[in-house]
Amino acid sequence: MLLETGSVVAVEPDGLWVETIQRSTCGSCAAQKGCGQSLLAKLTGHTSYLWVSLAGRSADDYHIGDEIQLGVPEEVVANGSLFVYFLPLLTLLAATVAAHYSIGREGVTALAAIAGLLAGGALVRWRAYTTRHDSRLQPVLVDDRQVVQLVG
Repeated sequence: MLLETGSVVAVEPDGLWVETIQRSTCGSCAAQKGCGQSLLAKLTGHTSYLWVSLAGRSADDYHIGDEIQLGVPEEVVANGSLFVYFLPLLTLLAATVAAHYSIGREGVTALAAIAGLLAGGALVRWRAYTTRHDSRLQPVLVDDRQVVQLVG
């Protein structure tokens, strides 16, 4: 499980809004200094706001400004990354090959490649929309006592 520290920015009866600065994976990555993500995070201080379920915990135990630990299963990150990066490339290649062998003109093949890339991006967007409430894909609140993960 990848762990990330965040700061509580809002408390709701059934969950927390948490602000994170994504640094946890940067320390373990081989690219470190050559990575654009790390550079952008340092320059812009890019933060993300996440909603995290309390999963039966009391909202009274958390206050704005508290530092908490979030956990994301590694397989969720790995599978999501593969899907987001490879599906558009695969649709680009499929559209390019189909256009090349069916029509054979360079201009049409190039347009088909762009259309394939956009179609792959649209599929990724659709999948993200349909799975946005899937509890298996959400970050979980990590206690010193336990990791509570919803099964859905």
